Amino acid sequence: MEARTPLESIQSALPTMLIVDDSEAFRVQARSMFEAEGFTVVAEADDVSSALVAWEAMRPQLVLLDVNLPDGDGFALVDLLEADGARPLVVLTSSRDAGTYRRRLERTRALGFIVKDELSGAAVRALMELGT
Repeated sequence: MEARTPLESIQSALPTMLIVDDSEAFRVQARSMFEAEGFTVVAEADDVSSALVAWEAMRPQLVLLDVNLPDGDGFALVDLLEADGARPLVVLTSSRDAGTYRRRLERTRALGFIVKDELSGAAVRALMELGT
C-alpha cells in the first residue's frame, strides 16, 4: 500500500465546518464552494452569539470566521471558542488584506488568515497542512 502525503490524508478526511460571517450572500457562496470541494458544512452563523450557539450544538472541527462581526470580532471569538478547552481549527477571513490586522494576527491562536478574494478549499487545506 502506498503511503499518503499529509495533504492527501487531509483531503480524504476533511473536517466539519462552521461558517461565521454577517453576509448571508457570502455564507451561501462559501458553503457552496466548500461543499463542492468535499468539506461538510454543518452550520452557519451571522454573529458572535449565534456562532457560539452553533459551536456548542455542532462542535465542528473547523471554523471559517470573518474578522468583523456585528456584535464583536473574530479575534475575540477565537478566544471564546478555546475557553472551554477545545481547540478548533480556525481560519480567519476578511475582505481587507492581512496587513490591516498584522499585530492581531501575530497574537491569535487561529490557524491562519485568508483574504476573501483568495478563499478556496485548497487555501484552507494548505493552512491545515501547515498547522498539523
